[in-house]
Amino acid sequence: MKLSLMYSYLNTDLALIEKELEATIQGEHQVLQQAGLHLVQSGGKRLRPVFVLLGGKFGNYDIEKIKNVAVALELIHTASLVHDDVIDDADMRRGKPTIKAKWDNKIAMYTGDYILGSSLEIITRLNNPLLHKYLSNTIVEVCLGEIEQIQDKYDFNQNLRNYLRRIKRKTALLIATSCQLGAIAADVPSDIHKKLFQFGYYVGMSFQITDDILDFTGTAEQLGKPAGSDLLQGNVTLPVLYALNESTLRDQIIQVSDKTTPVEIKPLISLIKQSGAIQKSEELSNLYLAKAFHVLEELPPNKARNTLYNIAKFIGKRKF
Repeated sequence: MKLSLMYSYLNTDLALIEKELEATIQGEHQVLQQAGLHLVQSGGKRLRPVFVLLGGKFGNYDIEKIKNVAVALELIHTASLVHDDVIDDADMRRGKPTIKAKWDNKIAMYTGDYILGSSLEIITRLNNPLLHKYLSNTIVEVCLGEIEQIQDKYDFNQNLRNYLRRIKRKTALLIATSCQLGAIAADVPSDIHKKLFQFGYYVGMSFQITDDILDFTGTAEQLGKPAGSDLLQGNVTLPVLYALNESTLRDQIIQVSDKTTPVEIKPLISLIKQSGAIQKSEELSNLYLAKAFHVLEELPPNKARNTLYNIAKFIGKRKF
């Protein structure tokens, strides 16, 4: 089953969120508006809004309240992607030119900042101190993750703990917060929204590990960027960490630098794919998924819980 079919009963509310996203970035400055629309209209799974809506289904679901949380979290995610593309000097995302490629780095950074500021403006529509506290903490962690990504570039001596902390901040926390804040906006009891946070965290960790695996096993057409882009850009992901334990591979991996070309790195990508690094990465991803499924069993049974289960299962098995 396609991912979108799993939550098709949310389509009306998701369409409303899509309109709100576009309306939010209709800024006064033409370039900011064009750049923002280019990014928002480039697609994406909109997983974070989906998790927000599903979290809200455990309580008093009011789309007029919950949509603000969904839009804010998707904008935070979008802003982080703009900044990532500058950091990674990436020209393509989802098969389309990035903002920094279509305009320049300065426009990209200001667009990211503008989108982030817009998300904070939207969330003020909800008068809930707890919601604001969790959201602000998450933004701080996401920013720390971006800084760590810069610091860890081409650092082949980092350990598994560094990697897990980085993907927690870069990916997992935003997904966890999406699940939790949707529930908080629906006045869900604290024990339930905390479990939803745990579920989102475990799913988010598995999601990012799977992304890092696909960067090696996917095609350029599937990924919307060249395979092996992470390593070429100096991002040391889980398959690379495991491959570094093999002495023959380590000697080649540590030679990768910002001067390495896509042609030069292609044989190394093939060797990493053929090693046991991919299988080991999949095993860790599956461990996080198992924890997510366990948390789900502790949540009240309803349609949203079934959907969360199906989404988590899809994430663990997806091929691109």
